[in-house]
Amino acid sequence: MRALALVAGILCIFTVLFDAFQTIILPRRATGRFRLTRLFYIATWKPWTFFARGLHHPRKRESILGYYGPLSLILLLVVWAAAMVLGFALIYFAIGNPFIDPAHSSNFHTDLYVSGTTLFTLGLGDIVPHSPLARFLLILESGTGFGFLAVVMGYFPVLYGAFSRREVNIALLDARAGSPPTAAELMRRHSYDGAAQQLSVLLIEWERWSAELLESHISYPLLCYFRSQHNNQSWLSALTAILDTSSLLIAGVRGQEARQAQLTFAMARHALVDLAQIFNLRPIAAAPLGDAPKGHASAGHAPARNAPGSDASAAGVPPGGVPPGGVLPGGVSDRLTPARCHELYEMLTASGIELCYNDASRERLRQMRALYEGYAEALSRFLLMPLPQWFDNQPRKDNWQTVARLRAQTEAPGSANPDPYSPTPASLADASSTDPTSAASIAASALIDHSHDF
Repeated sequence: MRALALVAGILCIFTVLFDAFQTIILPRRATGRFRLTRLFYIATWKPWTFFARGLHHPRKRESILGYYGPLSLILLLVVWAAAMVLGFALIYFAIGNPFIDPAHSSNFHTDLYVSGTTLFTLGLGDIVPHSPLARFLLILESGTGFGFLAVVMGYFPVLYGAFSRREVNIALLDARAGSPPTAAELMRRHSYDGAAQQLSVLLIEWERWSAELLESHISYPLLCYFRSQHNNQSWLSALTAILDTSSLLIAGVRGQEARQAQLTFAMARHALVDLAQIFNLRPIAAAPLGDAPKGHASAGHAPARNAPGSDASAAGVPPGGVPPGGVLPGGVSDRLTPARCHELYEMLTASGIELCYNDASRERLRQMRALYEGYAEALSRFLLMPLPQWFDNQPRKDNWQTVARLRAQTEAPGSANPDPYSPTPASLADASSTDPTSAASIAASALIDHSHDF
């Protein structure tokens, strides 16, 4: 019995230390199907998404999903610490409970108590060892605990630094491609004279961003669960929008921006595919409307396959509704049907963008999309992050416009009311006297930009 406890304790400690090394220190993809971190995310992500999908309010659902990344990090550290405490306690039990407890007889509970106080370097001193081997193990455990805490303290700044760098470009994309970003809006806002150079610069920045995303999220897959500040933004939607734009440029434009689009597409697709493989997700092919792909036992489920942090069968339709040409129950529809493709080209042509639109260009676009859309759909279902459309049927306000309008109203003189859409104090007073909700409606309508257009 004690020999078995000794083996179990050593195995427990080695498993935690090696898993922490792979997760925190190793600057490359961690391997192994039975890693503690992988099992932890398999056990927690599926119930979390099941609960989140039960919330019908999109904002509440997104908030619950946003809690998972930081909270799972804390829980993972708790699991590591608990496993190390248990491992050393089993070793103490195996060598015969080598402690003197003045209050109680020495037993396994005493071993757990000593292991916990030693690992966290409390040094209470109420229980003392009575053998040289026990003293050596206490020193070893206290050193391990001190080093473990030091590594963990250094892990947080690295993790949040990578998250912050990722979010900077996503925030900058708001004014350049809308929220959520779309390929049509990105190209439309770069349709002025001399915009080709600016578009090439933008694609260069996103090529570098994709490389940084690949490097950081391969080393720290936990970052994939961290969500953006706004509900209509995500790293996956931004990456997909850049891939859509690059595909459109490669298929229908000849020029400097088309060459840079090839480089950006290669790097962005590399990041997307590798991140899908991190979670063992297979690409999901598009299917005709109402035609479920093979292997789908129920609506909205991805092909079953083991993945770190998930069971692929836990995947479902992303929150935020079903966009035209987006994810449909029972399968995946074409994000850009021939009719919508024709509408997209007409929209861009009307904006002054010269695009080649013939059978060859449409076939090139189809081939480019086939290289990445299946992986994007798999990640979308798994992470519950909706993919962007190629273009919005209805114009949407950018995230920055609401803030800009609110600030302009705050800084404006009290007597001036230059904006015809802004409510006057009298209108607010009249509305509040009759219906309290009317004043709130008028105030909210003032935040809508009726005339802004790029």
